[in-house]
Amino acid sequence: MRLHDVSVKPFEQVVDEHGPAVLRACRAILSPADADDAWSETFLAALRAYPQLRPGSNVRAWLVTIAHRKAIDVTRGAARRALPVGDVGNGAIHLGSDDRDLDLTRSLAALPDKQRYAVVYHYLIGLPYRDVAAVIGGTADAARRAAADGIAKLRRTHPSHTARKGHIE
Repeated sequence: MRLHDVSVKPFEQVVDEHGPAVLRACRAILSPADADDAWSETFLAALRAYPQLRPGSNVRAWLVTIAHRKAIDVTRGAARRALPVGDVGNGAIHLGSDDRDLDLTRSLAALPDKQRYAVVYHYLIGLPYRDVAAVIGGTADAARRAAADGIAKLRRTHPSHTARKGHIE
């Protein structure tokens, strides 16, 4: 047994503590089915690497970094697979009143990757900008700028915000 193993939390406690935040991040970036897969893959990879985690590490940032990489893997894999489609219809989309939350998901998905990741990891997960930068690359200032740009674009384009401003046609 290594000396630092004595002070490390059991992995089950890590999952209980950080699992919901990692799932929120996965769901904000991926479809629900893909998010569940990425979450599972994240914690399988984390379980294997957990014994080597340095004491004092930011476990949430470490897990989000793994989830970020798993999300990229899922996205790349999906891009390589053909998707079956049924009747394509006339292309009209009809949104019901239950689609409010999906509007935010669509608005987030429309952001450039760096902005989307910065918004999700900082505002949804609560990582400080230095940790966001460690996950997505770049500096803390660049992560802050990407998040600010992403929030500004969401404010301009999200349906609930434009409705408050009186911009609905």
